[in-house]
Amino acid sequence: MTDAPLIAVLDDEPEVLEILRGALEGAGLRMRGFSTAASFEHALPRLRPALCLVDLGLPDKDGLALVYKLAQEQGALVMIVSGRRGVQDKVAGLELGADDYIVKPFDPAEVVARIRVLLRRGERAASPGRRSRARFGGWSVDFDGHALTAPNGAEARLSRAEGEILRLFLETPNRLLSRAQIQDRIGGGAGEGFDRAIDVRVSRLRTKLGDDPKNPKLIRTIYGAGYIFVGDVTWEG
Repeated sequence: MTDAPLIAVLDDEPEVLEILRGALEGAGLRMRGFSTAASFEHALPRLRPALCLVDLGLPDKDGLALVYKLAQEQGALVMIVSGRRGVQDKVAGLELGADDYIVKPFDPAEVVARIRVLLRRGERAASPGRRSRARFGGWSVDFDGHALTAPNGAEARLSRAEGEILRLFLETPNRLLSRAQIQDRIGGGAGEGFDRAIDVRVSRLRTKLGDDPKNPKLIRTIYGAGYIFVGDVTWEG
């Protein structure tokens, strides 16, 4: 059990923590529960969780701000579990870097299943034989370090989802990719909120790449079909 993936759960409802503890430990996973953002952030440097479940309605900090910190600054796998069920709430969470969004009340078995999907994708991204660095159009990317470097040397951070989308583009240059294909790579369920989140993530990639959305040079939109990454890619390891 000590080698099982550790799931950090941040929720201020004790009954939710207990429900998730039973479901996760019953599925062979480890869990650490936290009721405040302060206690979670204090433990985080030593915790090294495989995945973080974050409730948006925290008593001491905006949950979305924490999601952004985890996803954009640390490249962590993040699943939002929230009572907020509006499309805009889902889009906001996903565009800030969350990998999935589940609405309360939830089926614990579904939460476990979706955690397993994200963990498998995380393991695949970290597999020893997988190439981690690439160059294209004067840019370079380090997927292990979640870092994108511009031709002038300026560096930007990538969330895990942004990195997975960029990797997919670089692995399949000059080919049309549908939103369904992109969603299959990054996970996170389906529906209007997730489709819009893909568009937002692609838009964020364009911004970080300095790619004018009105006249894109690297990521082109094929309306009604998907996206094409245009360019030559060199992998370095």
